[in-house]
Amino acid sequence: MSVKELSEDTSFNISIKTLAGIAALIFTLVSMWFMLQADIAEAKELPKPEVSKMEFDMKDQNVRLSIQNTESDVKEIKERIIRLEDKIDALK
Repeated sequence: MSVKELSEDTSFNISIKTLAGIAALIFTLVSMWFMLQADIAEAKELPKPEVSKMEFDMKDQNVRLSIQNTESDVKEIKERIIRLEDKIDALK
């Protein structure tokens, strides 16, 4: 295996098609970068979303109601299990 050294006399053969592809890739990356920067700048200027007191209270009430419903469901399931255990004991 011979090792070639790069020097002033070293030449590269690159086709026009390859150069066009590299240029298109660079152009795409640069335009994506500028679009991203513009989106970031726009997002910085937008007002921060506020959670109103009413919205917070409604969500809090919804969570509490869900917990109460879950508690009643658990109690009902426990009662059914006890009844099923009694029926199984009676069958023995």
